Amino acid sequence: MPQSAEHVLDHVELFRGPEYQQMLAKKKIFENPRDPAEVERIKEWTKTAEYREKNFAREALAVNPAKACQPLGAVFASVGFERTLPFVHGSQGCVAYYRSHLSRHFKEPSSCVSSSMTEDAAVFGGLNNMTDGLANSYKMYKPKMIAVSTTCMAEVIGDDLNAFIKTSKEKGSVPADFDVPFAHTPAFVGSHVTGYDNALKGILEHFWDGKAGTAPKLERKPSGAINIIGGFDGYTVGNLREIKRILELMGIQHTVLADNSEVFDTPTDGEFRMYDGGTTLKDAANAIHAKATISMQQWCTEKTLSFAAEHGQDVLSFNYPVGLSATDDFIVALSRISGKEIPEQLARERGRLVDAIADSSAHVHGKKFAIYGDPDLCYGLAAFLLELGAEPTHVLSTNGNKAWQEKMQALLASSPFGQGCQVYPGRDLWHMRSLLFTEPVDFLIGNTYGKYLERDTATPLIRIGFPIFDRHHHHRSPIWGYQGGLNVLVKILDKIFDEIDNKTNILGKTDYSFDIIR
Repeated sequence: MPQSAEHVLDHVELFRGPEYQQMLAKKKIFENPRDPAEVERIKEWTKTAEYREKNFAREALAVNPAKACQPLGAVFASVGFERTLPFVHGSQGCVAYYRSHLSRHFKEPSSCVSSSMTEDAAVFGGLNNMTDGLANSYKMYKPKMIAVSTTCMAEVIGDDLNAFIKTSKEKGSVPADFDVPFAHTPAFVGSHVTGYDNALKGILEHFWDGKAGTAPKLERKPSGAINIIGGFDGYTVGNLREIKRILELMGIQHTVLADNSEVFDTPTDGEFRMYDGGTTLKDAANAIHAKATISMQQWCTEKTLSFAAEHGQDVLSFNYPVGLSATDDFIVALSRISGKEIPEQLARERGRLVDAIADSSAHVHGKKFAIYGDPDLCYGLAAFLLELGAEPTHVLSTNGNKAWQEKMQALLASSPFGQGCQVYPGRDLWHMRSLLFTEPVDFLIGNTYGKYLERDTATPLIRIGFPIFDRHHHHRSPIWGYQGGLNVLVKILDKIFDEIDNKTNILGKTDYSFDIIR
């Protein structure tokens, strides 16, 4: 074997060695391969309009859906509170997935525990798992709050979280006044954005409506403060810091609810931080007094905003404000609600983004894009592309619904660059593959899973979304606000220029456009 302690090969080179190539060839024979010519014929057929029609007709199968399940969103929301430990009532394997998914994206540890339900719990219920799990979590990890959510197993058998938590407290698993908010988050319906919404609403309900019966309801005393909700966002580190910077520039008193920007960006300085940052529990309770609650993502916080409205607050939501107009709308809304003036610094930042767009518009104008991801992300990116004179030809969201589709269609219809563009709610990345083959575009925007589409269809991928596994540290830079819009513009331009270079780099044949200046 070529591998040795003195010369360690990366897997990229290792598996190209003759030993491994021979092994893989034998494996292919063992697996009863089909005639290569037939395989090639079918592969080519899957690129046709005929296959696309059959592909879009399927109903009982999802192939690589661009979404995750509810408990992932619940975990993401929970770690945004001070010393809060997410506790998922379900099996260990499920929780390992949530932790690994977040850790691989943020390159940070992601703390979460499970009640370790197994076959006996599936038959007799998971009360004992809850009782023991809460006791162990409280003693071992010393949180200030444990936020409980569920997986498929607990929901299928009908475990009652409210009753289980009360019983666990009666048995002494945690003190009677210890904060244990909960949310039912069945993984077989909805998606990670639904789970985020359910979990955040459950936490606010716990504090505002009397801590599940252990304290009286809070009486709202309206203040001038504003609550901000980021939603499920793979750029939470950069985006929330950018939003807080804008709020501080405007002098607006605010509380960011579920602020997980610190726990997913801890320093390496010799100290392990299982918990870091987060909205304090006191601030979470006092958030009931705010004048308004603003969400940066409409489809991610519908229940939470409705809950805030029921408590007398003004509520407002945005659709992932990327670019010029969306940021304008956000900042004008902040000024209107707070009564604060828009500072000159933000006006100058806006002017810089306008200048950057003007400098580069010729390179983006008329380019066709396919977008996939969460509903708000797709909307925000499509709106920015229209501003740039680009054409968001295919917009696909597996967890988008009919209301999202109608709003997307209205956005596209409002611009000459949106004519002929199509919206696809409830579809997956195998549907996107058919679209890219039958109606090709210039670029694809989405998460890491799009690299298979890039390889298969030769459509260049611009990585924006969640998760981004195969690139590092994108989450540290904002894509909201004027500065975020500039960052997105640079991502798009870099890929456009890379593709020009890739297609004009053959010496003496295509290098007439292999230019130094763009």
